[in-house]
Amino acid sequence: MAIIVRLDVELAKRKLSVTEFAERVGITPANVSVLKNGRAKAIRFATLEAMCRVLECQPGDLLEWVPEDDAP
Repeated sequence: MAIIVRLDVELAKRKLSVTEFAERVGITPANVSVLKNGRAKAIRFATLEAMCRVLECQPGDLLEWVPEDDAP
């Protein structure tokens, strides 16, 4: 996957648990885990907007594009 989700980094910076973050964003903890572990295939703009609002960050803080050759 060429898009890396950096949600775990942003949660750690703010010392937010998955459960607390999920409640604030309005999604399930299971969906946060899917995003956090890089298993998501898509994300709604409304969800991304809510995540950025809760974390007070920009989408680029959560998502990073890397060339396929460099992807973990």
